[in-house]
Amino acid sequence: MPASGRSTEPLALRFRDDGTIPNNPHLPFLVYRGAIVLEGQASPEHVIESTFGANGWGDMWRDGIFPYVHYHSMIHEALGIARGRAKVRFGGEAGEVLELAPGDVAVLPAGTGHQCLWATPELCVIGAYPKRGSYDLCRGGKAEHAKALKTIPEVPLPDSDPVHGKAGPLTTLWRAPPVAL
Repeated sequence: MPASGRSTEPLALRFRDDGTIPNNPHLPFLVYRGAIVLEGQASPEHVIESTFGANGWGDMWRDGIFPYVHYHSMIHEALGIARGRAKVRFGGEAGEVLELAPGDVAVLPAGTGHQCLWATPELCVIGAYPKRGSYDLCRGGKAEHAKALKTIPEVPLPDSDPVHGKAGPLTTLWRAPPVAL
């Protein structure tokens, strides 16, 4: 099911801490373009949910993306576009604006800022999280930024890539950084 014949290599971007949005100092933000084949599917939502679930990502939801800058400091997040299109700024004010379309999947390491700037009315995003980590919603206040700088490095790495499973690019690109002695 789900992974297409297209390249499995994601776009990998890193964003700097801008003093408000910490982003992730070690793990790149990933975007898989057209990663899940949705053409001709009666329920593209179900196809994305099945893909994420088969690859060990759960606690799923269906909705849009908040129109304000926010991030999660204690968990990583996958966003799969089931319907519609959206322009989303990732990485905070100094980040990148990307247009997402059906079949695209963005994987945000803990700390990555995101904000929907524009969306078509039918936008439906499937969100999912790896098995380990705790959901939180941070909006960039000074106190939560200071706390996030401590919690982000402690977030466990996922066991698998939400699109391509245990052998997917995320598992290589998100290798644990070396521990300083």
